[in-house]
Amino acid sequence: MQYELLIGLRYTRAKRRNHFISFISMTSMLGIALGVWALIVVLSVMNGFQKELRTRILGVASHVQITGPENRLADWKDIAARALQNPQAEGAAPYVNAQAMLSFDSMVRGTLVRGILPEEEARVDDIGSHMVAGRLDALKAGEFGVVLGNDLARALGARVDDRVVVIAPQGLVTPAGLVPRLKQFTVVGIFNVGYFEYDAGLALVHMADAQQLYQMGSEVSGVRLKLKDLFEARSVARDLTDSLGGDLYISDWTRINANFFRAVQIEKNVMFIILLLIVAVAAFNIVSTLVMAVTDKQADIAILRTLGATPGGIMKIFMVNGALIGVVGTLIGVVTGIISALNVDVVVPFLEHVFNVQFLSKQVYLITELPSDLQRGDVIAIAVVSLVLSLLATIYPSWRASRINPAEALRYE
Repeated sequence: MQYELLIGLRYTRAKRRNHFISFISMTSMLGIALGVWALIVVLSVMNGFQKELRTRILGVASHVQITGPENRLADWKDIAARALQNPQAEGAAPYVNAQAMLSFDSMVRGTLVRGILPEEEARVDDIGSHMVAGRLDALKAGEFGVVLGNDLARALGARVDDRVVVIAPQGLVTPAGLVPRLKQFTVVGIFNVGYFEYDAGLALVHMADAQQLYQMGSEVSGVRLKLKDLFEARSVARDLTDSLGGDLYISDWTRINANFFRAVQIEKNVMFIILLLIVAVAAFNIVSTLVMAVTDKQADIAILRTLGATPGGIMKIFMVNGALIGVVGTLIGVVTGIISALNVDVVVPFLEHVFNVQFLSKQVYLITELPSDLQRGDVIAIAVVSLVLSLLATIYPSWRASRINPAEALRYE
């Protein structure tokens, strides 16, 4: 073992004459551990939120969407068949999208009406598994049934078997003037996917009924695709643009929900920077610790220099001393952070029970439980940054130690 490492470890273990130095060392170590722990837990929770929201959104939205000019597509069967030739494509289904007003008793709500084929819809989304009343396959062509989002049905006061009026924005020209197109639909089901935008603003009808209501004939608005790997959506969209050609607009979920997911990612990055300041403050406390340690050990440094130690060797001794504080603090923070992140679903309910509070109220938040998604890359990045900051904090005090003149240090000894 090199003497620099041996002496540096000895200084770390030795009982200091100045107890304040030991206190600052312990504070620095605990500060680094606390910062690393907070970073791992917070980033894991934010990863969990991001994953949960992505799952809920893509449970209703499409991975890839193919539309035609003016939101109309005539030969959708041929386009769907050609799109399914892509290795990543797992399922395809046509749809009709249009705006409408829903009226029931005295309540009126604006909504998005989506015409679907119930037997095909399960290939591209999982709304059928989120039904809280009725069934998705109860939508039959010509029977004018409608499946409402849970919040939309509650806002209207409608239940299964109630009849709601769908008011299309396109009007009918009559001798009396322009009148809105109205059609009564029977509520055959209610779904709850856990995402407010869809639960409060989406109504599903059979595609044939939507085509009739909006006078689209045999045309549809487009084709929705489900992929084996949703993170390949952007490359698949580019491939389909080249292979399908024609006057088509192909978008993927990263574009459709770009602002939302970008906001989540920015928030995660900002939280990383803010919490990293905790680690930075604790790391720079190492500077104070080593400066005082160098002052306390001036005689020892002078003796080592007279025995032949080089300035570089003295510098290494104190770098080992300070780096050990960072290493131990980082290890404690990583271990406690991983344990906490893996047990968020146990710790949070326990704290809610003990303090009789609910951190995420159902009336306010979309997700009422703190999800956690611990990612190896985040843990490695946090540990590396913490160690680098700790190492950088040792450079100046160690350099000062290497510049001590032995004669000056031993003059009054």
